[in-house]
Amino acid sequence: MKVEKNKMVAVDYKLTVDGQIADQSRPGQPLEFICGTGMLLPKFEAAIEGKEPGEKVAFTLEPKDGYGEIIAEAIVDLPKTIFMVDGKLAEDILFVGSQVPMSDAQGNRMLGTIREIADETVKMDFNHPMAGKTLDFEVEVVSVRDVTPEDLASKGGCGCGCDHGDCGGDCDCDEHEHHHEGGCDCGHCH
Repeated sequence: MKVEKNKMVAVDYKLTVDGQIADQSRPGQPLEFICGTGMLLPKFEAAIEGKEPGEKVAFTLEPKDGYGEIIAEAIVDLPKTIFMVDGKLAEDILFVGSQVPMSDAQGNRMLGTIREIADETVKMDFNHPMAGKTLDFEVEVVSVRDVTPEDLASKGGCGCGCDHGDCGGDCDCDEHEHHHEGGCDCGHCH
């Protein structure tokens, strides 16, 4: 059976970014997803479409086909006071590189990465952690099968198995190594 839309696909993969392994599947724990349902980056799926179990493919996704370019407007200075909890600075999360879940005035959830801490402000980057990055993948198709009703029930989350449904690239599930600064930016969630 070949990889095609609406098939349950399992792949072993390795993602390299800037010459470093950024993420990879664990031995015996391939990434499973339903092809064509938006669980993975479209160009990732396109690169493995038509492949059969045992076939390997290596491909590169430029930023425009991955997580986009860095948007300057998504890097903002916020008052340090918003990091106060019970009248004290939340020092456990207030460090460069920390990813902090936040909400905007409309209640939209987002994940920001602390880039710089000044006396009165904190520079937050709300770009996807893989924005502006070229993604180099090595993928092996492990299995392809028809989707079962159980698959549909169990894959209600972000598609990387964490099942909490909010993976805008921001889940921190333990199913993958999650390479970078703690989000689910392994090239498959978006």
